[in-house]
Formats: sequence, C-alpha cells, structure tokens
Amino acid sequence: MWRCTARGRRTARHLNTLMTMTNSPSRPGRTGDRSGSEGVRSRGEIVFPSDGSVLTPTGRFHQLAGDYGLEFEPEELKQLGRYLALLLAGNAVVNLTAVRQVEAAWETLIFDALTLIPLLTEVPEGGRVIDVGTGGGLPGLPLAITMPHLRFTLLDATGKKIAFVRHVIGELELGNAQALQGRAEVIGADRGGGHRDGYDAVVSRAVARTSLLAELTMPLCKIGGVVLMVKGERAQEELDEARQTLHALHAFHAGTAETPTGRVIVLEKHRATPGKYPRSSAEMKRGPIA
Repeated sequence: MWRCTARGRRTARHLNTLMTMTNSPSRPGRTGDRSGSEGVRSRGEIVFPSDGSVLTPTGRFHQLAGDYGLEFEPEELKQLGRYLALLLAGNAVVNLTAVRQVEAAWETLIFDALTLIPLLTEVPEGGRVIDVGTGGGLPGLPLAITMPHLRFTLLDATGKKIAFVRHVIGELELGNAQALQGRAEVIGADRGGGHRDGYDAVVSRAVARTSLLAELTMPLCKIGGVVLMVKGERAQEELDEARQTLHALHAFHAGTAETPTGRVIVLEKHRATPGKYPRSSAEMKRGPIA
C-alpha cells in the first residue's frame, strides 16, 4: 500500500500546493497466473531475460519519495526493483528506454512515474486507468504495483513492447494490470469496444505534443475523469498552442503540477467529447484541430 502526505493529495484543500491553477475554458491482489510471460515464449516471438534479479532503490529515490510525501511497503519496493531489473535487461532485446544507468533509472523512470500518485487519489476503488503509449510500461507498471486498488490497461501500438509488458505482468503476478496492443485513435473511435468514455483516468508520458495527445486521450476518458500528461519544461508552450484543440474537445485545463522531475498537465472532462474526434491517423498527421 502507499501513503501520501497532505502536501501530495489531490484534494480541494491541497491542490493549490501541487498545481499552478488556471482559469482556462478552453491489488485486487496478485494472482498466480503467469500467462503474461509464458504467452511470449509459447508464441516463439521474443524471450526476455528473467533471472530473478531485484534492484535496490537508491538513496536519492528514497529522498525524493520522502520529500514528495510518498511511502511504500517493502514488498512494493521489491516489486519496483524487480520491474526495473526486467526493464533494463529487456532493453538488450527490445529498445524500451534510453536510460541505461540504474541510479538514473530510479529517478527518471520509477520516481517520475510515481509522481502521478497524488493526482490519482480521487479515482474510486476499482477504477480504470489507461496508460497511452506505455512503451516499456511507464508510467503504468509502477503505478499498478503501488496502487493495487485500481485497474490498469497499458496500451501501445508496438507488438514487441506489449510483449515485454505482458512478460512483466506475468513475472510480477500483477492481477490489476493488462497489456493491450493497439492505437489510441482506433480504440477511442470504437463506440462499442469498451474503451471510449471507459476510463476514470488516462495517463501518458512523452508520447506527443499536447495538442495531439489531447485528441488521443480525451475520448477515452469518462465524463468527470482526468487526463494526466507527463511533460517537461515546454509544458506551457505546448498548452498555449493547444488552446483551440482543447476547446474543440471540451477539455478543461485544471492546472499544471510541478514535480521534482518535470511537469504534469492536468485536463478534466466535464462534457462528452464530440463524436468526430479522434480523427484518423492520416488527418492528425496533417496538423492539429483547426
């Protein structure tokens, strides 16, 4: 289980300490099913390294987590260390991350993902969260490890990356996570597929500029839900250029959270996304919503 101090909670009382607000209109438990890893092997596609290694959290990670108001159970830290070991080992098979050093990975990959915890505290128990463009499982897998009361779907279009995510889910026996190969613009346009308007929260890290990412993610979000975009120093610049897109999507910019590793753009969905969005991949490549 995880704990978050008052300065980290996403509540009306404490939100202002975490976010720069604007007035823009614009587990259930782990199971014994290891099918995630066995599925990869049975198809004969990719075999990922799996030697049982567990990487120990660095002092810097503990300091950052403590300062941010996060505490974790020993088993959660072990699972995070196991995931990171699998990620760095799997990187030799599939290009999953540019980060190669363990110390840097604890900060820029694991802690960076966990900075979303305070922004997900209002998602109800059993709520659904989708990680769009998860790649090697970031930020979705660290969140699934530390927030077992939520259900996570990890989406990516690249089959090799989804194979790795399934491998990790099987190795860690995560009963609250599933991997899905597909494209956000496809599942978001499918009204009968259970994904459009299907998620309490949508998270995404380093996938696309805000104008494009909003079109990919807002259709997946329920009314009353939230979209969290992990960004860097150009977050405000991207927001400024996305104003027209956000207005067209009925997306409300609730604020931008400052974290030790970057910024998180927070969008809320107060009204249904117009049915014509998301556009096709070809249309989106031609430019943002005009």
